[in-house]
Amino acid sequence: FADRLFEQIKGFGSYGFPESHAASFALLVYASAWLKCHHPAAFAAALLNSQPLGFYSPAQIVDEARRQGVTVLPVDVQTSNWDCTLEPPDAHRPALRLGLRQVRGLPQVAAQALVAARECGGAFASAEDLAHRAGLRRGALDALAAAGALQRISQNRRHARWLAAGIETATPLFAAPGDRQLPLLDPPREGEEIVASYYATGVNLGRHPLALLRLHLQRGRWRSAADLQLTRSGAVCRVAGLVTCRQRPGTASGVIFVTLEDETGSANVIVRASLAEHQREPLLRARLLGVTGTVERAGAVVHLLAGRLTDLSVHLGQLTVPSRDFH
Repeated sequence: FADRLFEQIKGFGSYGFPESHAASFALLVYASAWLKCHHPAAFAAALLNSQPLGFYSPAQIVDEARRQGVTVLPVDVQTSNWDCTLEPPDAHRPALRLGLRQVRGLPQVAAQALVAARECGGAFASAEDLAHRAGLRRGALDALAAAGALQRISQNRRHARWLAAGIETATPLFAAPGDRQLPLLDPPREGEEIVASYYATGVNLGRHPLALLRLHLQRGRWRSAADLQLTRSGAVCRVAGLVTCRQRPGTASGVIFVTLEDETGSANVIVRASLAEHQREPLLRARLLGVTGTVERAGAVVHLLAGRLTDLSVHLGQLTVPSRDFH
């Protein structure tokens, strides 16, 4: 009897677990889709506050929220808490304020000291006032300046970093911050701002990098993700985009799936095993990837079946955009 019972349990296990797993996953998908549709700012904030996790980087989460009409506000020492928050929290369509957690190199204890000083003494009058009241070390202050979090108490990111470099955090007793003559620094160019933002916070609230390169890409006959969506099935199309994801499922027989992103959206690329082996270098190393391939449609889903890969990363300069690869 025990043997028969065990065999029956084994038989149920062959379909019982997948069924329950699918049902629980479907519930999570439904709830997530509802939140994303009706409360996109809160949904994005929750994902950002739960990092690192999941399939999407902070940059992708922020870009998707902005495409949904969410206003995303930068990290700001006068307003931001450690976590991302909603402003105002009770609004029907609140804005998403990025938290201090987004600042690369900023310890949480330093961020908490900053928030405590602000809550106790009010807004900061200057970078020196911030450093002295919050007791920030120069490294933490520079991280905030690099992230653009001092914009409301300095002229620009470059000016803020100059200020941070000259502040003495160990001020003698009774010494008051004095007026210092600062050099006139040219504001960063748009491209420099984008590079600095990605490096310091992992996100960019300005124009998409490829918006700056669009005319150059068009001269090279590279099309956008939006163009791909309008291309008929079976047509040859050349698409260029930032690589945000590379995946090779164990059940895909060596096929690699690549996600490209530009200012118009995302493009899904299928790279067969033979091409992946032949063009391994651009596939694995390119930050900006050009794909020449054939359009495949299945209802509303559009893929580009790659035939040739081109590394266009030279056009990005120092820009590094995070890509989630083979997780």
